Amino acid sequence: MMERLSKRIKDVPRYGWIFAVVTYAIQMSSYYGSMLLTRILGTNSWIVAPKIPFIDDRIPIVAIFVIPYLVSLPFWLGGTVLASLTEKKNFYTYISGLWFAYFTGTLIFTFIPTYIDRVAEGLIQYSNQPGFFNFLFKVVYLSDGGNYGYCLFPSYHCMISLFCYLGVRKRNEVSKGTRVFMLVMTILICMSTVFIKQHYFIDVIGGVTHAILCYTIARKFDFATRFFKKFM
Repeated sequence: MMERLSKRIKDVPRYGWIFAVVTYAIQMSSYYGSMLLTRILGTNSWIVAPKIPFIDDRIPIVAIFVIPYLVSLPFWLGGTVLASLTEKKNFYTYISGLWFAYFTGTLIFTFIPTYIDRVAEGLIQYSNQPGFFNFLFKVVYLSDGGNYGYCLFPSYHCMISLFCYLGVRKRNEVSKGTRVFMLVMTILICMSTVFIKQHYFIDVIGGVTHAILCYTIARKFDFATRFFKKFM
């Protein structure tokens, strides 16, 4: 098993590792850059909480879901690496679609800013209680704005995770077991966003929809093949 894993790692093209890191950097730039833009442009005065009370107030905290939420970062990096094992045209679609999603996501975050008040929602109080999972909640909240969370809609956790699955879906270069794992993890990460109250329900719908639209546009118009051919 270790030999097989070692071989698969050696099979990853250099551009797979490079694009994994670059794509993560673009994600961080989109997330934090849009918050800076809202202050520069003054659109932070438009900020809203995209909460649907009769739905979101009925969703309980399920503490164990903090685990899939926290493993999302290595999952995203691994998703790009796995996609690089597929034919180049598929990888072009994956990368260009995801980068397009970050561009349009930045526009949404900037001009339709959203937030969650964790104090009003009782989340800070929950994270301050004793217990291992409560500690992990505190880690998540402190690393993401403290009393307030921003850039909720569309959920990047849902959007990126779905892209990771779309990048290997129906690809024979990746084993069926791995593809099933990617789908299951995508579902768990999407569920985690609402079960640990990092997002509202509508954010999940927005993230999934945004991913599908951007991926479909990238595949239909194939606007990145010539560009990425210069690097791969």
